[in-house]
Amino acid sequence: MSVEPSPAYGALQIIVDDLFEDASEDHEVRRLDVVLAAESGDLPADLLEVVTLLPPGTFTRIRLCDQLNSIIGGHAWGQVYGTVE
Repeated sequence: MSVEPSPAYGALQIIVDDLFEDASEDHEVRRLDVVLAAESGDLPADLLEVVTLLPPGTFTRIRLCDQLNSIIGGHAWGQVYGTVE
């Protein structure tokens, strides 16, 4: 059974890229920054859920991607919405 990608496929990657645009490798963002960026990005409810499931704290790009990909994988939404890097 093949899963069709959502029209929002890759939308979280755009959010991550925007949050870390021109940032140094040790730059961190707060969970609140990610949630606000996702809400302003008009993401579908499933992707907003992914973002709101992030634990409290601050994230480097690598840690944020690991957390988001873990949540996406846990919901089996990788083929539908894509993962982030």
